Amino acid sequence: MKKRFGIFAVVVIATALTLTGCAKSDSATTDSAASCAKADLATVTSGKLTIATGEPAYYPWIIDDKPETGNGFEGAVAYAVAKQLGFTNDEVVWVRTTFDSAVTPGEKNFDFNLQQFSITDERKTAVDFSSPYYTAPQAIVSFKGSKIDGKTSLVDLKSAKLGAAVGTTSLDAISNQIGSKPQVFNDNAAGVSALKNKQIDGLVVDLPTAFYLSGVEVPNGIIVGQLPSTGTGDQFGLLLAKDSKLTSCVSGAVDAITTDGTLAAITDKWLATDAGAPVLKP
Repeated sequence: MKKRFGIFAVVVIATALTLTGCAKSDSATTDSAASCAKADLATVTSGKLTIATGEPAYYPWIIDDKPETGNGFEGAVAYAVAKQLGFTNDEVVWVRTTFDSAVTPGEKNFDFNLQQFSITDERKTAVDFSSPYYTAPQAIVSFKGSKIDGKTSLVDLKSAKLGAAVGTTSLDAISNQIGSKPQVFNDNAAGVSALKNKQIDGLVVDLPTAFYLSGVEVPNGIIVGQLPSTGTGDQFGLLLAKDSKLTSCVSGAVDAITTDGTLAAITDKWLATDAGAPVLKP
């Protein structure tokens, strides 16, 4: 997300590079495969992998604010990357940071940090990012008992009153993917107000925002579903210190778990099935 929402936050994963060792990413230089051997990794603490997240960290990214359990989307991703780099679970050390301190220049007390950091050109001047591990799709927020509660396909939504904020990809999604005429709002706040007053059946936003709105802002809020992938969206990356010697190896690990299907399985479990945000059928 361009800004981190207080809580919550599924699902399209960016196309990965095929790897044999370390991968080349936009934010990393190419190293030899040998440099990605566990013994050669220049981690904050020798023999340990220090991973950071927010305090507190929220569902569905981290469950019960306990990243060490590996439960939740980002908790599971962190341990999958650690395993790919050669670290066992008991060799992972967790620390907490604020969102803002992580994205500013300077020394870091972690090897990588994950708390829904969007990859942007501006941020890349201050920190490094791995290959994307998540691309945020569009989703529909509604309320229990609404006209679209329980709908499972885009066809079922054509007659629904759907809204989105002006100038957003969410607005385009209503027209282009669902094929209906959207109700346009000046911002998401106005759309939420209309949804609360039942002036619309659903509000289309990116999925992280949908988790927040359905869990906090909208009484009896639900996520009807995610819109099928169009290959675009806000991309999240693991954040590292600027010019970190680990960047290419961490990117390689992300690419590897993408290629072998591990990341897709994690995504389905924590951001679709268990999180109650299924992908709507075309």
